[in-house]
Amino acid sequence: MSAAAFLEARDFLFAHRSDYDTAYREFRWPVLDKFNWALNYFDRMAYGNDRPALWIVNEGGPGDKTEAKISFAEMAERSNRVANYLRGLGVKRGDRILLMLGNVVPLWEVMLAAMKLGAVTIPASTLLNRDDLIDRFDRGRARHVVTSPEHTAKFADIPGDYTRIVAGGPMDDQPPGWHDYADAADAPARFAPDGETKATDPLLLYFTSGTTAKPKLVLHSHQSYPVGSLSTMYWIGLKPGDIHLNISSPGWAKHAWSCVFTPWVAEACVFMLNQPRFNAKNLLDALARYRVTTFCAPPTVWRMLIQEDLTAAKVSLREVVGAGEPLNPEIIEQVRNAWGLTIRDGYGQTETTLQIANFPGQTVKPGAMGKPAPGYRVRLLDHDGAEQDEAEISLALDPPPLGLMQGYQGEDGAVMPVAGPAYRTGDVALRDADGYFTYVGRADDVFKASDYRISPFELESALIEHIAVAEAAVVPSPDPLRLAVPKAFVALAGNHIANRDTALEIFRHCRATLAPFKRVRRLEFAELPKTISGKIRRVELRTAEAERRAAGERVEAEFWEEDFPELR
Repeated sequence: MSAAAFLEARDFLFAHRSDYDTAYREFRWPVLDKFNWALNYFDRMAYGNDRPALWIVNEGGPGDKTEAKISFAEMAERSNRVANYLRGLGVKRGDRILLMLGNVVPLWEVMLAAMKLGAVTIPASTLLNRDDLIDRFDRGRARHVVTSPEHTAKFADIPGDYTRIVAGGPMDDQPPGWHDYADAADAPARFAPDGETKATDPLLLYFTSGTTAKPKLVLHSHQSYPVGSLSTMYWIGLKPGDIHLNISSPGWAKHAWSCVFTPWVAEACVFMLNQPRFNAKNLLDALARYRVTTFCAPPTVWRMLIQEDLTAAKVSLREVVGAGEPLNPEIIEQVRNAWGLTIRDGYGQTETTLQIANFPGQTVKPGAMGKPAPGYRVRLLDHDGAEQDEAEISLALDPPPLGLMQGYQGEDGAVMPVAGPAYRTGDVALRDADGYFTYVGRADDVFKASDYRISPFELESALIEHIAVAEAAVVPSPDPLRLAVPKAFVALAGNHIANRDTALEIFRHCRATLAPFKRVRRLEFAELPKTISGKIRRVELRTAEAERRAAGERVEAEFWEEDFPELR
């Protein structure tokens, strides 16, 4: 019954793909009891299904490409073999598996196999260092590791009695104690679970990217991400048979969103392009060559793409979306002019699936991130819990949306469930009279200058409209008269030079596009610090700027408005 309820909810969203009002008003999350998405949905959908489920293109040097294309039926059988293999190595229901792989076929096989076993996956970026990994073992309580040959050395001095599995490459080059993932191919093709899975059993443990502090441990269940991804599917506008490319690194929640659950919920193909080094032109070529139909990328990638000739890429795209950070209106306009497609922004967190977005068929307001997703009731709450038109994005919990995490796992391993009348996201938004939400910023990032509230995102959006600006981050710079003034840290695009002339051009642009109280008053050319998942660490810039102002120091690449008599 649980699988039938899931499919009924999915098919309802399919039927109302371009009718947001009806979808939002009438959608109901399925009520699930015993439910294992891999066994009860994926395997049944995959039986006899020869359509491609996973398509990976590895881009080597010039003209050097290798591909792997796996059907749904093949993926179901391969994950059965991996599940039996892992069981033979001692993986049990509830065990934690640290999965540190790139975009290779075993990543998807292990994700499904762990679900079938009832084990909990800890997705991990291949960029993690020794301290990060120790944290995964200490607080995450990992008991098994699956990684690739080039990363086995990272575990050499990490103590503990845990299962070590290496996927890929000859075993002769590996340290002793590592098991060869290739042996999974010899395991039985039929898998029998050792019991039923409750929909609320744990499935995924994510370590947040830590933009401000030590990562939190986010625990998801067999329903929160696999079934909660219905909201994400509706946003992207996926259909069965689509070829979907999402630019995201393994180890982060967005990868699970759009490279695992969401496409397969829609019976679409996951397409991955592995590049040794990101190349925007080659990505555009791949979109066209492989006839990708739906595409999702973070704003950083979109900013790189619009520096290329988009009109030269003869794409087959139907839907284009962006997530990770808010999309600047300038990017949306350039893509619309080139392809006749509107990038639709989406908002969610590691703790949830998609909460707010611009959905297919909706009018997109420039700068707005859209309306609440079906199944989510969004409130803007102030510190006292009163609803306002500008306040913290919060989710009503009576009842909670299915796509919300089970809770944060504490230092002692206990899970602190989400409680109270609402879950607070820590992000601030503005709601207009038509019910559209506009992102203002992290609650910690919004600041006052001359008693005016400043949204860094609004100023950053204005900055990147300038041809010289690739990326920007705005923070408060302490000022004895105004308390603080907006300061922009700018990463330059193309061959633009970090000098006085460029700074003057950017200041003039700000004066022409921003109200006087919002104007950027100070500017520094710099490489922007980012989290391992690619988000700008404004807190690091904010702290460094406060320390520098306290010490009365300035750097060579820093310019202030008052340095330019021609601006007076």
